Amino acid sequence: MVKTFDHGGGTLSVQVPIPDNPLGYTLVYVVDTDRGPVLVDTGWDDPASWDTLAAGLADCGTSVADVYGVVVTHHHPDHHGLSGQVREASGAWVAMHAADAAIVRRAQRTRPERWYAYMADKLTAAGAPEEHVAPLRAARSRRRTLPGLSSALPDREIVPGELLGLPGRRLRAIWTPGHTPGHVCLHLEEKHPAGLPGHGRLFSGDHLLPEITPHIGLYEDPDDATVSDPLGDYLDSLERVGRLAAAEVLPAHQHSFTDAPGRVRELLAHHEQRLTGLLTLLSEPLTPWQLAERMEWNRPWPEIPYGSRTIAVSEAEAHLRRLVKLGRAEPVPGSDPVAYVAL
Repeated sequence: MVKTFDHGGGTLSVQVPIPDNPLGYTLVYVVDTDRGPVLVDTGWDDPASWDTLAAGLADCGTSVADVYGVVVTHHHPDHHGLSGQVREASGAWVAMHAADAAIVRRAQRTRPERWYAYMADKLTAAGAPEEHVAPLRAARSRRRTLPGLSSALPDREIVPGELLGLPGRRLRAIWTPGHTPGHVCLHLEEKHPAGLPGHGRLFSGDHLLPEITPHIGLYEDPDDATVSDPLGDYLDSLERVGRLAAAEVLPAHQHSFTDAPGRVRELLAHHEQRLTGLLTLLSEPLTPWQLAERMEWNRPWPEIPYGSRTIAVSEAEAHLRRLVKLGRAEPVPGSDPVAYVAL
């Protein structure tokens, strides 16, 4: 059954399913403009997801063919996956921040086996056991595809701080790196349709969610050795969004909510507590894999599936980078794989 919701003020949403994912669905927002509907994200590239999006748009009183534009909060396949199909069916433009557009461009020219080799090498360097790395090494010799490697290149670049070209609407781009390098939130600078106190509404993508903390891992790029600080980027971005004091937040998952500054404070406190807890774990030298094994997750480590363990290690590494940058931890000289210890 297709689920749509009218948020008022010419803004609706469609729940587009994500196959085999505990998140369940992506909320695709439909924003009325003087030139036709503009979508905020599009959902996963899957036939069932496409059918749901098309049916949802019909339920909203429009169609895929009527779409004027697509604004992508970030490049992940549950947000950007169907953008190319929407463009083909409607002639709509697709807009994305330059940093994530660069990732899409690199992914298109990188063979899947290169990604498998890159991930295998990274996990080995992080201290992963051979039984975890072996499937990646084996995948290098098989012809396989990965989500996001064939995503559509955008037509337009989202420039932070500027109003997007939505006729009759005021939608401003807010650059919020952390979950991805080019993640953007979108501030609808219009009076709230229900008169809620605050400053407009915020399409928050994965940056600000009501009940869960978005994944903050390393920015993966086989051809870039830059030592980034995704968690530091995310924390800075959180504070920027909190200062907007939006009356309502319209996230890409779960449900809409109010009190954005309060939620920002909760997330800042959560990460500070987590960093403090990791320093306790790092009283002895640990590799990123060993640290991930000891961190608190939503289930015990032995019950975490294969793919989620890889994501968990990336998150552990992002926290380690933050601690090193703050001067609260350092790598142990000569350790191989590299281990870290608190200062």
